[in-house]
Amino acid sequence: MRSKRNYKEEYANYQGKPEQIKNRAKRNAARREMEKLGKVHKGDGKDVDHKDGNPHDNKRKNLRVESAHKNRSYKRKGVPGYKQH
Repeated sequence: MRSKRNYKEEYANYQGKPEQIKNRAKRNAARREMEKLGKVHKGDGKDVDHKDGNPHDNKRKNLRVESAHKNRSYKRKGVPGYKQH
């Protein structure tokens, strides 16, 4: 049986770090840009994916729209066995 997530601790140890806050802001900016272009809409089940995995590279050629399921299913950089898709 899995224990409950401690969101407060998770934020303090990772999500609240200045680097992660900047990364999240860049990902949100990429999402807003794709919304302006009409590629994604609220509640559509789509994610804006950074092809190179770098949230600071919001060039149009580096962004693509994928289903949330597909975008969240592959391993990320820094994880053993990571492969760019």
